[in-house]
This record gives sequence, structure tokens and C-alpha cells, in this order.
Amino acid sequence: MSFHSVPRPQPSTAPKLPTYDAEVLTQDGDLANIVLRDQTYTLRITRAGKLILTK
Repeated sequence: MSFHSVPRPQPSTAPKLPTYDAEVLTQDGDLANIVLRDQTYTLRITRAGKLILTK
């Protein structure tokens, strides 16, 4: 029987993704509109602190 070590993840060379604070997007509220091309979506922060994005 042979044992294999688990490969360690290599440092990512992918570009860093933009990061946005949901509370900043909602201006410390719980709703914000997000527009993609000609479609408007609603971002909502629930009481449980989860995010919901709806069309």
C-alpha cells in the first residue's frame, strides 16, 4: 500500500477580483439596484445577513 501526499495549492497568479462591501453598495440600508447592460437587478441584504440578487 502506498500513501500519496495531498498536493498543496499553488499561489494564484490570477488577477485579484474587485471587491465591494454590500453595506456600502446599499448605503447602510438593505437594498441596492445593480444595472447590467439594460437590465436592473435588486441586491437585498436579509435579516440573517445573506445576500439575494433578483431581477
